[in-house]
Amino acid sequence: MIKLITGPKGSGKTKQMLDMINENLGKVKGNIVCIEKAMQETHNINPSVRLIDVDEYKIDTYEMFYGLFAGVLAGNYDIEQIYIDGLMRVTDHDMDSLVKLLERMDAISEGKEVVITLSGEEASFPDEVKKYL
Repeated sequence: MIKLITGPKGSGKTKQMLDMINENLGKVKGNIVCIEKAMQETHNINPSVRLIDVDEYKIDTYEMFYGLFAGVLAGNYDIEQIYIDGLMRVTDHDMDSLVKLLERMDAISEGKEVVITLSGEEASFPDEVKKYL
């Protein structure tokens, strides 16, 4: 299940995501993964959360991001939740590609909660993206 947190830059999306992570730490039996750019939240996330820096893997397209996401799922059966901060900062801003990425991610993440922050007003996203709000 994919859930999006949207809003303009500086609207508190990352803080909301961090609050969700910290709130769920004691509730999940499996692991929590946080994927972000430039490891900006290292000091704000409990060390038990697996942190992945997309910059370390030179991820810069939605296609590459999907490969990373699929690899994380394939290599870790015990993941219950995945948080992705600022997906559109990590990759290009092509909405058609974003729709395809979300559909592909949703198809392989059955039984997992995937929370993604996206910068932008809700109205600016196509309906295929809004269905994850």
